[in-house]
Amino acid sequence: MKNNPLKKLEALGQAIWFDYIRCDLMTSGELQRLIDEDGLRGITSNPSIFQKAIAESNLYDSDIAGEALAGKDSTAIYEAISQRDVQQAADMFKSVYEKTNAKDGYVSLEVNPHLAHDTKGTIDEARLLWKNLNRPNVLIKVPATLEGVPAIRQLISEGININVTLIFSVARYKAVLDAYIGGISDRLKLGKPIKNIASVASFFLSRIDAVVDPLLEKLAPVTSQKLRGQVAVSSAKQAYQIYQEAFENREFLKLGAAPQRLLWASTSPKDPTYSDIKYVEALIGSNTVNTVPPETLAAYRDHGNPALLLETDVEKATQVLSELPKIGINLNAITDKLENDGVASFKQAYDKLIDAIKTKSTLTSKE
Repeated sequence: MKNNPLKKLEALGQAIWFDYIRCDLMTSGELQRLIDEDGLRGITSNPSIFQKAIAESNLYDSDIAGEALAGKDSTAIYEAISQRDVQQAADMFKSVYEKTNAKDGYVSLEVNPHLAHDTKGTIDEARLLWKNLNRPNVLIKVPATLEGVPAIRQLISEGININVTLIFSVARYKAVLDAYIGGISDRLKLGKPIKNIASVASFFLSRIDAVVDPLLEKLAPVTSQKLRGQVAVSSAKQAYQIYQEAFENREFLKLGAAPQRLLWASTSPKDPTYSDIKYVEALIGSNTVNTVPPETLAAYRDHGNPALLLETDVEKATQVLSELPKIGINLNAITDKLENDGVASFKQAYDKLIDAIKTKSTLTSKE
């Protein structure tokens, strides 16, 4: 496609990743087309994505049957299928990884969401996934829960690439940032190399506005129009200012490590009255990532208008956030609940996925 807006993002310093994975994405040639024609530079996955891919299609039925006949239980079957998909996608992104000097070309796989509040369990599973995947261009997804933050520091110190997921607040982002820098420093103290250690901090957006907007209309109907749909983007802009302060200063640059890039997630608007590219258009900035589902990717390809807007109206963003407590909205309480709800949602998706595999395995054994 001539003058593809997605391709123009690369020149502005933003990488577009795909919030979607399924085996036919790789086998059909579609993933290679997205890499070649749209400049796609990575993939993110989560339990909900795998649940839809495996439970709501018959694409994996023969794989499930074969693994079940080999005596594997449902959890082991999921692990085999998901890890195979991630490895295959990572191999297809190898050229991107090499061309960008290990900056992009990553595929993410999440630890079991039931470990979200278990620091040791998260560390142990992340180590195992990293070993089993055995690819330099994979990221292990760890949630930014209070228990996840120390796990992130430990895993970075061990040289494991981490995608920190489920970040909803600026305060939690600061903790994640500190964990990354701490992990790099710990590794340097051990005399171990830090070259090519990669990490992204995934800041979730649309879910924030989906909760805050109704509260604005209820508590401050007069001012709601000027604040409606502004809180998520304002939070992201504030986080980016913190990112720049942390990673573009002389002290961090002396370490010789790659910065932990901000990744904008949950970029499909929940409110149908908003632009379908709202959370892409407003957050284009140097050295950032935006992960988008298929419908958002197609929308931006169709009518995106790339421009560096992430560093514009920063004072306005600060003002938007400062208005919330004045009208009785506690953003910290909201983001804490969003984190808990996000963990619960991924647990539910994971459990539904395992149940679906169990059902399909049972049907196989009866045939």
